[in-house]
Amino acid sequence: MADSYAIIGDGIAGSSAAETIREQAPDADITVLTDEGEALYNRILIKEFAKGKLPEAPISIHDTDWYADRDIGLHLNTLVTDIRTDDHEIETHSGEVFEYDSLLLAIGGTPQQLPVENADADGVHHFWTFEDARAIKQSAEQADTGVVVGAGLLGIDLAAICGAQDVEAKYLMRGDAWWRYALSEEGAEIMHDALRERGVTPVFDSGVDHFETDAEGAVTAAVDPDGVQYDTDFAGVAIGLDFNTEIVQDTPIETDRGIVVDEYMQTNRDDVYAAGDITQFHDVILGKRAQNGAWGSAKEQGTIAAKNMVGSEDAEFKWVSSYSITHFDFPFLSFGHPTRGNDTVEQKYTDDEWRRLALEDGKIVGGVLIGDLAPQTAYKQLMREGRVVSDQKEALMNREFSVDDLAPVQKQWIVSGVLPWNLGCTDPTGGTRQLSWSEFTIACRRDWLGQLSSDANSEFGSQWVGSQNGVLTSSEWATDPSRTWGRRRAEAVLRTPSK
Repeated sequence: MADSYAIIGDGIAGSSAAETIREQAPDADITVLTDEGEALYNRILIKEFAKGKLPEAPISIHDTDWYADRDIGLHLNTLVTDIRTDDHEIETHSGEVFEYDSLLLAIGGTPQQLPVENADADGVHHFWTFEDARAIKQSAEQADTGVVVGAGLLGIDLAAICGAQDVEAKYLMRGDAWWRYALSEEGAEIMHDALRERGVTPVFDSGVDHFETDAEGAVTAAVDPDGVQYDTDFAGVAIGLDFNTEIVQDTPIETDRGIVVDEYMQTNRDDVYAAGDITQFHDVILGKRAQNGAWGSAKEQGTIAAKNMVGSEDAEFKWVSSYSITHFDFPFLSFGHPTRGNDTVEQKYTDDEWRRLALEDGKIVGGVLIGDLAPQTAYKQLMREGRVVSDQKEALMNREFSVDDLAPVQKQWIVSGVLPWNLGCTDPTGGTRQLSWSEFTIACRRDWLGQLSSDANSEFGSQWVGSQNGVLTSSEWATDPSRTWGRRRAEAVLRTPSK
């Protein structure tokens, strides 16, 4: 008897999984269930439709015949109400029950609603589905004034839709800049100016206390916490997602901010996998849990999950995601996790060319590029390699940066002897552990040396280390590998790192 696979969700993660399963298991029974009323469409392009730049036709990716031709059972307008993991069953709103051998959860999220009065009024829109885009387009085409709330990637889509539809809009942001956790004031101002050129005015340190409506329940104004009123007949809200974990609350499936999976997209149940926005996955590049809702990431996760569900290979999700914005006269791209990290480096080149890298423990974990996107390939390579680069910030900001601009890979150190606990030894009284130079510097700073005297020492991965005997560079340490550091003694030998 052929194995049966059930997939909840027909976004790019679910659809890619169904396609991969069919390719690798020609006789399998595949069922896809979605609460939407249409098959897979391009979520990236629905903003262009809402702006009036594209008709509906190019946005559809698969029609129902695509599924039928591949003998994939597609169930539209179908809400799953119960998952019984012990019985390997799922039940829908109509009472229909589907059995499965392996289950994929690609159930995404739902836009958060502002917790204010009249947040559900006519004319207040959220932006997530094609149906949302249709309603937004129709409303924006009839509007003269607008308000947008939410200083993130979906919020700026709504602002750009207002600009394209000639809606005079106020863009209310809670902080002092758009996407302030990923961009500095200098980078964000490039985006602010582009919005202003399109008739959208950023309003900082603001928000919505409540919406006002007319007698028919249509929005007429947004009022901020200080009582300032913004007349509006269109409002767009993009303040984040509530991940759809409620369907698994009464199951043994582990959840946190989403459904927890490993690098194989497998949950804590051997026969249950997850992919897409809903996942809180083990990021093998970061070495910790992460979440990412980019289209390419979701597609790859669906493919990886399917390969592991079928058992054709042990496929690992190792991916550097990207998100692009094409609303303005310059391109914009973010990659990886630009809001993470404990260090940054940035550079502005022209009025509309800027870039910033987020670093964690000396390694690139994400970045934002405005204007020239060419260096993204090199930055992503360094991120995948986990290469320590924080001691070469000036080179990283070369306008036409390539990996070849960096110095050769730093040597690695073996440090042995009486070592402090924070070098990572299992035995606090001694042991051997391979350290990068930046790790060694940090350990010395924390446990041996105290406050460092040079400005250069404020950054992880610095080549300079202060000591009781003066200042050493990494090369000097290599030539004199035996030093007394306060009360502790260590011996170091230089060794080429393994590839």
